[in-house]
Parts: sequence; structure tokens; C-alpha cells
Amino acid sequence: MSLSKWNRRSVMSGMLRGASVAVALPCLDLFLDGNGEAMAATGSPIPTRFGTWFWGCGVNEKRFFPDAVGRDFAFKEESIALAPLKDKITMFSGFNAYLDGQPNLTHWSGIMTTLGGTVPTKGGNGQGAAPATTLDCLVADHLGTGTRFKQIGIACTGQSNVSFSMRAGTTVNPSEVDPLALYTRLFGTGFQDPNSGTFKPDPNVMIEQSVLSSVKGQREALGRVVGSADRHRLDQYYTSVRELENQLAVQLQPPPRADACVVPKAPAGMEPGTTWEDATAMHDRLTDLLVMALACNQTHVFHVALSQATSNLRKAGQSIALHELTHEEPIDPKLGYQIEATFFLERVMGLYANLLTKLDKVKEGNGTLLDHSLILATSEANLAKLHTLESLPMVVGGSAGGRWKAGQHIAGKGDSVTRVGLTIQQALGMPVGTWGTGGNETSKTIGEVMA
Repeated sequence: MSLSKWNRRSVMSGMLRGASVAVALPCLDLFLDGNGEAMAATGSPIPTRFGTWFWGCGVNEKRFFPDAVGRDFAFKEESIALAPLKDKITMFSGFNAYLDGQPNLTHWSGIMTTLGGTVPTKGGNGQGAAPATTLDCLVADHLGTGTRFKQIGIACTGQSNVSFSMRAGTTVNPSEVDPLALYTRLFGTGFQDPNSGTFKPDPNVMIEQSVLSSVKGQREALGRVVGSADRHRLDQYYTSVRELENQLAVQLQPPPRADACVVPKAPAGMEPGTTWEDATAMHDRLTDLLVMALACNQTHVFHVALSQATSNLRKAGQSIALHELTHEEPIDPKLGYQIEATFFLERVMGLYANLLTKLDKVKEGNGTLLDHSLILATSEANLAKLHTLESLPMVVGGSAGGRWKAGQHIAGKGDSVTRVGLTIQQALGMPVGTWGTGGNETSKTIGEVMA
């Protein structure tokens, strides 16, 4: 099939069980003009969960990082909310993102290096292309294949495009921003209560098979005439279709028992907002559902975005948001920090602690849902006023079912942030020996936390 045969409305067609099927195509360069503008089971091991939790605009490092290293450390003013969970918390300091000669793309370079292991070359102000697949997606490829949803994302200020869960390039995993919509997705049509004792597969799912197999010849023909960029897009697209088919296959099997699963009631409607009060209320509502989704094994991987990287959180009645405050508010000469901006920074870990506490209240086997999880909280900068990438804040909650030694403060002494990401992957059982690129490439795990 020649290049001229393909256009934006083309579909790949085939036959499946005597019926015709059609697979639409993503938007490829092939279709654009030269400027690109023309268009817990009983008797089985308890599963491990993983999540990333993001907040924007960093910390005041002298008020966030502990002074002592090891187990005998004390939390500071901006991390004190984590104190009740100390034995299940791992604090990291002194781990840097190295730019490898690239410019510091503000509010972007730090988070992409932490979660992707590679310095970005495009973007800034909290958005852009991902230079590599982010950590949650890598883990989902490993842990998420046997669940109904490979991964779930939520955002707390009403913008579904606020997400730092990305495949390489501009493919963003959108966030759920409405509690009722999230509830319907998780516990509406298609949900099978793992503890009901009955199972009745959906007949609409039963007829599904691999449509990609039925159009194999046309896929190969198209692959021979497109350029390398389009070939990469097609690979990503086919992967997403295959993931959907795998999710359908999961629904054809009775779910294993999950004793911690309690199906929640549908939440009331709720309007999103960017005030601290609105965002925290939304975080509370969405994470209630997320925790039960994990307990019911609807997913094992998630991403939470409290705000944009250029944080739009603000006090009620005020128009100036945190991001503007970090740049425009003067540093108090006596206190040594920005008073108004610090209002938010002192409270961020309280929200993260709330999520961890919810996980820790769900009993699972001989431990809790938190004990069987690793939850990485991080931001895109240390001091947002200067966009510093030294000693990026990272906190891990949980112990991955005993494979992670929590209750410590680990000092990186200038090593790359990728050491944390590599250690997480190995603790989760992933066959990864080296992670990151350039000056951030590492094969050195953090032995102090590896059980």
C-alpha cells in the first residue's frame, strides 16, 4: 500500500469471528502539512502497589530536611506532619538533577529527571515533552498488567492535563479530576466485587479479541511507508490498544478475593477550585476512592498531582498563587524565608501524610496497604524562587511488602536523583540494572533501604 493511500480518515480493517473490525489511526506526521499544523488474594501473595505524588514549588530546605542521617533523625517544620508515620517514611536529601549542558527548563527539568532519569530538552514552566517514560509508567508495565486499570491518575485543581505521568514524548496520561467520574470509572459498569462469591462476565467483553491481530497485514504495510517519528507514534498507539485488550481480558476472569476491599458509596458532586481549601477537599475525596481502588485491586499503580508545577494554589480571597509568591515575595530578613509562600509549604506534607495514613488504616494480611506499597512524593525544585535542582525533595512512604527498609533519612552527597528511582524499581522486583542517561545514569542502588 503506497504512502498516498493513507490519510487522516483511514482505518485498518479486518475480520474477527466473521465480523468486520476497524482500527482507527492516531494523528501522524504523515497526515500533516510541512509545519505540522494542518490538523489481596486469599492464598496468593499480597500485591505490591506503587504511586507518585507531586506538589509544585519545592521547599525551604533548612525547614524541610532533617539534620541527622540514619534512623535517629527529627522532622523539621515543613515535614513535621510525617512524624506519626516515621517508621514507615524514608527521607532523601542531597540528591541532585544534573543538566548535562542543557538549560534549566524551569519547573520541568527537575521533575522529568527525577521521574524519567533523563534531562529534558524541550519545555519549561511545568510542561513540555518527556525525554523518557516516567517511573510510574515503567512500574505499571511491570505491576499493572493483571489489573482492570493499568494505572490511575488524579489531579486536585480541576485540570485533567495536570499530570506528570508520561510516556516518552508528549503522551500524557490524563488525570481524573471529578470524584463522581472517578467513582463511576472504578466501581460502575464493569466492576466485579472480588468478595461477592459470584462472577458473571460481561457478554460485551466476551466477544473482544485482538483487533490488532486481525489487521496485522495492514499494520505492517503502513509501517513500511511512514517515517521514524510516525513509526514511534504508531508503536505507542498499538501499545495502548494492546493494553486495553489486556484490561478486557482481565475482566473475563473472576477477580481474586481482596479482604480489604469495601465498595464505597458514590460521592456527591463537587466543584473543583484552586484555593487551598478547595484543593485539599478534592484531594481528600479523590484519595478516598483511590485507596479503595488499590484495596480492591482495580489498579496497583497511580499518580497524584496536587497542583501544577507552577503551583496555582492560593488562599481564599486572594488572586496571587503560590508560584507568583515564590518569585515576588521578599524573604523575611529575620525568619529567612517567604512568609506567605511558606503557608503552603508547611501544609503540603500534611496532605501527603493524610494519604499515607489512609493506606495505613487498611489492614491487609499481616500488615497494611501502606506496608505493601511504595509511594514517592517529590517536587520539581528545591527553592522555587531560584529553580534550584540541588537536593531535590523526595520522600517515600511504605516498605513494598518488606523489601524496603523505611524509617530512615538518607543523604545523597551530590549523587543523582536517579539512584532513588533505580532503587525503587529494584525493590519492586523489576529487572533493571542501570537507569538514567548522561550524567544521571547510575547502576548504584541505595543499599541502606534494600531489604
